[in-house]
Amino acid sequence: MNTLKNIAKKVLNREVIFYTIFGILSTLVNFTTFYILTKIGVEENLANFIAIIMAVLFAYFTNRKIVFNSKAETFKEKLKEFYKFILGRVFTMFVEMFGFYLLFNIMNIHEIISKLVITIIVVILNFFISKFFAFKKQNK
Repeated sequence: MNTLKNIAKKVLNREVIFYTIFGILSTLVNFTTFYILTKIGVEENLANFIAIIMAVLFAYFTNRKIVFNSKAETFKEKLKEFYKFILGRVFTMFVEMFGFYLLFNIMNIHEIISKLVITIIVVILNFFISKFFAFKKQNK
């Protein structure tokens, strides 16, 4: 039982909790933007593209300061982080596309289960890419 508590403490830390909260909010930004744009007459594919951009930007700014507490100060450091963040998201987009294709088309797993499984993998990958690749930590 103590081992389970120790694992829970390590897994359910501040970063993971905030990452989850802002991930949900990022999804809301995505859906709300899409909904508003389509309601005012923007074509659905364009609305979806804009909604994704808005959600990724929201995720970048919240992850940068609130979740991972980046220590980048100069414009160059911030630009480098942004580039790495976007590069990570592009990478996981390809993982998601390939993973869904593999699960759904090759392994014949139901589309919702395939989408759910690959989404969980992508969310976890995005967390680690942000934590260890994109955002600058304070020098020790």
